[in-house]
Amino acid sequence: MTHQPKSDFLSVLIERGYYADCTNLETLDKALLDGVVPAYIGYDATAASLHVGHLMNIMVLRWLQKTGGKPITLMGGGTTKVGDPSFRSEERPLLTPDQIDRNIQGFKGVFDRLIAYGDGPTDALMLNNAEWLDQLNYLDFLRDIGRHFSVNRMLSFESVKSRLDREQSLSFLEFNYMILQAYDFLELNRRYGCLLQMGGSDQWGNIVNGIDLTRRVDGTEIFGLTTPLLTTSDGRKMGKSQGGAVWLNGEMLSPYEFWQFWRNTTDADVERFLKLYTELPVRECERLGNLGGAEINLAKIVLANEVTTLLHGADAAKAAERTAREVFESGGVGDDLPTIVVSSAQVEAGLANTALFVQAGLAASGKEAKRLFSERGARINDEVVTESRLLTVDEVQAGLKLTAGKKRHVLVRLG
Repeated sequence: MTHQPKSDFLSVLIERGYYADCTNLETLDKALLDGVVPAYIGYDATAASLHVGHLMNIMVLRWLQKTGGKPITLMGGGTTKVGDPSFRSEERPLLTPDQIDRNIQGFKGVFDRLIAYGDGPTDALMLNNAEWLDQLNYLDFLRDIGRHFSVNRMLSFESVKSRLDREQSLSFLEFNYMILQAYDFLELNRRYGCLLQMGGSDQWGNIVNGIDLTRRVDGTEIFGLTTPLLTTSDGRKMGKSQGGAVWLNGEMLSPYEFWQFWRNTTDADVERFLKLYTELPVRECERLGNLGGAEINLAKIVLANEVTTLLHGADAAKAAERTAREVFESGGVGDDLPTIVVSSAQVEAGLANTALFVQAGLAASGKEAKRLFSERGARINDEVVTESRLLTVDEVQAGLKLTAGKKRHVLVRLG
């Protein structure tokens, strides 16, 4: 990086570890110094909730707003109908318009908690690209927009090339995705003066397409900026846990489970995650990240509390910490633990303890539950479980606490 940015936004991104690449850093820096820069990130509605993998880029939008920029959260009501093929081995399942709309509704609550929307100069906008994509006339679009795209160049992008190199099918539907995303940037620039698209570094090719298209069609200079693709220090993709995706919607993952995900951060990731996922001063993040021995656990609690407060509120963070303390330090049950309900009929029909661990999300299969038992990694009401057996109605009615490993707990009650 030859240019040292002077704008608050770019300085924050670089200092806290959000910055990967930019199409024209120096000119973007000047634009940020000269006035309010509208910038967007797109979110295709492929699931009912955003997950932790999205959180870093949402924090980028939050920092943009805090430093005087205007965030645009673009819902992919149109592009979700096509599906982004970037670095995927197969085509995404096609969703119905109703499913897409429901998923978008699930996203809105998360954005509302982290970004301020309104009519002011730096208030965020929430838009849906179905507004313009659904109205396109195919022949006009091919003639006016498609002619600016070189198939040769599109085939050279790594996201497409890697798929073709593995001789995996890439449908014409998916191939159109990058054209539609490029067109989004053009429309956002025309309608809202949007100057910047941001996204993970796997989106570089799609972002550059939009910049090139806008320059060719309207002669306007706009910018692209990417964040690093994040993995944990042990090589796992950020946002995945043993129980599956770490959802941001409280209905899909309880605030306690969300808190516990951050509390379980490996020592080597604490400083980096404090910088990326909290608003604590950088020096404080470094101090906490450099704590040694058992003190690093205090830093993990700070991390869990800060991120949970941002997403679910201070009360939820306090309740999660209190529950964790009750469960781990006092051997109690804790009111805030995730809970599943089983019916009397289900137990009377023959409910095995292995099946209950699977139902609770503590094991992926009966086979994995048995392996957990054999390794003495499973407990019911704090008693080690070593063999499979059927549970009785009386046992379940009295209440069960299932434990996998040292930190994953689920309550079971009869309903």
